[in-house]
Amino acid sequence: MKILCVFGEHQYGKPSLGVGTEFAAFIPALRKLGHDVVHFESWNRARYKDFADLNRALLAAVDRERPQVLFASHQLYEIWTETLAALKARNDLVTINWCTDDSWKYREVSRFIGPHYHAMVTTDPDVIPAYHRDGIEGVLLSQWAARDDSLLAPIPAQACKHAVTFVGAAHGNRRERVARLREAGVEIECFGNGWPSGPIAVERIPEIMQTSVISLNFANSSGHNQIKARTFEVPGAGGFLLTEEAPHLDRWFERGREIEVFRDDAELAKKVQYYLANPSVRDSIAIAGHERTRREHTYAVRLEAVLRCALEGWRRGAVGIPDGVAKPPKVPFEAHRMGLALSAIRTVMIWAGKMIWGPRRGPRAARRAAFEVCWRLAGKRTFGAAGWPGRMFYEYT
Repeated sequence: MKILCVFGEHQYGKPSLGVGTEFAAFIPALRKLGHDVVHFESWNRARYKDFADLNRALLAAVDRERPQVLFASHQLYEIWTETLAALKARNDLVTINWCTDDSWKYREVSRFIGPHYHAMVTTDPDVIPAYHRDGIEGVLLSQWAARDDSLLAPIPAQACKHAVTFVGAAHGNRRERVARLREAGVEIECFGNGWPSGPIAVERIPEIMQTSVISLNFANSSGHNQIKARTFEVPGAGGFLLTEEAPHLDRWFERGREIEVFRDDAELAKKVQYYLANPSVRDSIAIAGHERTRREHTYAVRLEAVLRCALEGWRRGAVGIPDGVAKPPKVPFEAHRMGLALSAIRTVMIWAGKMIWGPRRGPRAARRAAFEVCWRLAGKRTFGAAGWPGRMFYEYT
């Protein structure tokens, strides 16, 4: 089966941040399942003149490649709802979106784009009632996983090169939490954007996890804590995972036997010191977590189930538009123009943003403000060709 993957090669579309999780995980897993995979870059703003150019290119790619499945990870408003409606109306294509951060993003994004995909895949079971409430029946529950090509066998604690490590960006309150851990006498090495060591190549991450006595994971996000890809990547790479508490964690691992969990910084420091002092207990947990991950929590396992459920749902109810009966809806490219009024508003917002947050953060803050206002006032129009933020702030992410 041919699958067109629509997302970024790099994190947030920025090569400086390294290869993104979706590109590194989904494409190899789909190929392992035997599918013909084609990638379409949808996050890197440098690839296109504007969002109209991006959407034209996507429609052309579908016509050229003739995939049976379009598998996307939709960020905000880069793929218009009108484009999705035209694709969904075809009788030869199933459209699937992998949703990220639905604990907060459902309210701002997913509920508006959801009706335009055949299937929405969420990692948050708590938002499924909201999908159904809003009339979006094609919702599937899945979860992040470990990359199939990065599975490594556990090694004993005594053979590890690192004591305690954290791999991830230094956003939110992570710097303060790491500082408190160090004040408690724990030496921790941090890798990723915002730390002194900077970002590391995605190929190095599994080896760091495998050779760390303890791999730390923070679960903080906008809203409540959530399960992240790192929850599965660490045991998949043969590491010992010490992760922050998150809802529904017990659905995927048995705490104290396959992974270990902490609730606050005081408990974190105590458990770090305990497992450093008890390497045999650490080793048994690392082995059990790896075996569970290899058996149940790889992307090949996840995506095989997603594709099966989405295709079964499409065959039951999504028949598209029969050939010769009607044409798919027209995509209104002409609506994607800034105009004098929006251009003036953009100029004022960017000027104000630079005055408050500086020349680098100011334009992005202006774009974020425009988005926050727009989705609240205009709702689903925010995600179409005429959406204000997309017309005003294409180059800012």
